Amino acid sequence: MAAATGAGLFSAVLSPAAVRFKFKRKVPASATVTPTQPPAFTVSDNGRLHEAATVSKRSDSSEAMPEDQRLSLKDYFELSKDMIRSDGGPPRWFSPFECGSRLNGSPLLLFLPGIDGVGLGLILQHQRLGEIFDIWCLHIPVMDRTPFADLVELVERTVRSENCSSPKRPIYLVGESVGACLALSVAARNPDIDLILILANPATSFSKSQLQPLIPLLQIIPEQMMQPLKPLLQIMPEQFHLTLPYILSLMTGIPFKMVMATVEKRLPLQETVGELSESVGALSSYFSVLADVLPRETILWKLQMLSSASADSNSRLHAVKAQTLILSSGRDLFLPSQEEGERLRRTLPQCEIRRFNDSGHALFLEEDVDLVTIIKGASFYRRARYLDYASDYMLPTPSEFKKIYESNRWIELATSPVMFSTLEDGKIVKGLAGIPSEGPVLFVGYHMLLGLELVPLVSRIWKERNILLRGIAHPMMFTKLRDGLLPELSSFDTFRMMGAVPVSATNFYKLFASKSHVLLYPGGMREALHRKGEEYKLFWPQQSEFIRMAARFGAKIVPFGAVGEDDVGQVVLDYHDLMKIPYFRAGIAELTDEAVQLRTDTEGEVANQAVHLPIILPKLPGRFYYFFGKPIETEGRKQELKSREKAHELYVEVKSEVEKCIAFLKEKREHDPNRSILPRLIFQATHGFDSEVPTFEL
Repeated sequence: MAAATGAGLFSAVLSPAAVRFKFKRKVPASATVTPTQPPAFTVSDNGRLHEAATVSKRSDSSEAMPEDQRLSLKDYFELSKDMIRSDGGPPRWFSPFECGSRLNGSPLLLFLPGIDGVGLGLILQHQRLGEIFDIWCLHIPVMDRTPFADLVELVERTVRSENCSSPKRPIYLVGESVGACLALSVAARNPDIDLILILANPATSFSKSQLQPLIPLLQIIPEQMMQPLKPLLQIMPEQFHLTLPYILSLMTGIPFKMVMATVEKRLPLQETVGELSESVGALSSYFSVLADVLPRETILWKLQMLSSASADSNSRLHAVKAQTLILSSGRDLFLPSQEEGERLRRTLPQCEIRRFNDSGHALFLEEDVDLVTIIKGASFYRRARYLDYASDYMLPTPSEFKKIYESNRWIELATSPVMFSTLEDGKIVKGLAGIPSEGPVLFVGYHMLLGLELVPLVSRIWKERNILLRGIAHPMMFTKLRDGLLPELSSFDTFRMMGAVPVSATNFYKLFASKSHVLLYPGGMREALHRKGEEYKLFWPQQSEFIRMAARFGAKIVPFGAVGEDDVGQVVLDYHDLMKIPYFRAGIAELTDEAVQLRTDTEGEVANQAVHLPIILPKLPGRFYYFFGKPIETEGRKQELKSREKAHELYVEVKSEVEKCIAFLKEKREHDPNRSILPRLIFQATHGFDSEVPTFEL
């Protein structure tokens, strides 16, 4: 049974705002619901919604919305005020119209809402999520009194039904607040189903919430005393008084975020004032409706459900086996979310955490939060039981790349990289014209100190040639054996976004099979953490690790060198120096113990994989130089290179070419009048800071 058939319809389709938004049953693309009269609802045994609705055929293009035209908080308020009006129906699933998945084999995503129960908490994310997921959102009508245990059973029936339909496809449970508790309870009861949990500010910490005192107060204070005390925000109309729903909404930080989102657009003053006025109007209208339909009894019910949900999910944490990603806000006024996120990370066996220090409780409604980007950065997107780094990978969007590039651009600004490549006829040219366009291609080169060459290398090839280098990376960027001194995995999200994969023969195979451009540093960590006096020295294994795999797919091998590290810093305390100091020696041992070890059976200096950070004295930055040698063909040499001797000969040839590239650059840079930063700054001051600074003549 296809995931699409479970989407529900409800009375919101009758409102003008919702007609623009288009909720629909997942029927063929040419069909949509005619908004004539409310459908009748019943909930089936597996948690799906059966509905009687009038369906008419029409043509629909379902074009994806541009990234800069995502729905906003204003849309959320406009649509929510129609959906929160009670229709008397039970909890049900719906699927937003624009969320038709455009990726084959997309996994199912079930969104479990927070305390509001509306189900529109992902509205700002719908467009992008809908391109890679089949999305169902749970709608719990405002006046509904379904106990938490029954909600768990409803979601569980849906999960089991969809798992039976597609047993090889994972099911994502995305929950916020009480919805996160719902996801945890369902996961605990179904440890054998492939579930992936993404939990935003879980309400498992409700016992420590500032809302706890409200429960006894609501039970004893008369309804009339719950009326306004004084206005808190001057941007609201004077006649709009505070009610408890309004106060709760303020605690989410939504009004403040709404204003800041408008201000950060930096529109002309008149447009800013106009947009703020429209936003405030939508916000006050939403609060007005919310106050009408959320009397004291409803608020009390929801708070009591939060309490029972927290208790239930906490009692089941020991049984949760699902892969889990916790999203914790630093300014959550509802819950102590960052502390709770840490507790859950330590408790759950397959759990990672991402922190949003400046965000409030309603994380998914913040315009600078992109859930797809978060999922991609954490390597949490897969369409089968196991992650495939080749087929499950998604290229960064222009906005994602721009954000990554801008945050690291200082390296390019400081070092003014110059790149040279070699054409097929052996001619050396400035630029990247000699790099093969068609994959598979294997780039093999020298790893500078701390990998400083990576940002200019990857970004320049992406910008100028529209080629993404898939880097073969150390496993510590993907896995930590235990907590300790190593950076958090979130520190490496940008590397994963840009296509890095953990080193393994399987990943090598899959990248070559997908005709990727692969980046390999045979010297690895030993080269990037070299000792004093070892600049530009290669630390490669004695035996080939890549030749026969490249030949199997006929990959071109591009040897390259990069120089310039000695012009930006000098190692003053290296591994040997640090090991003589007890404090650092203990730290190195702890760091190394936390990381996955590579080349434990390899001989030579390359096997020294001690994790440490050398002490470096910065210099006034010089310049980075890159030289890509002539591509070496392996096409048609598969049988020849099965011989260990022949493969080793080619391996030695590639290593020799890398050393020649380094020597070429070291010699040529001596003739660059702009090698140091001062003449470069003078040139850019007169020609513009985006202008390319000249270098040596070839």
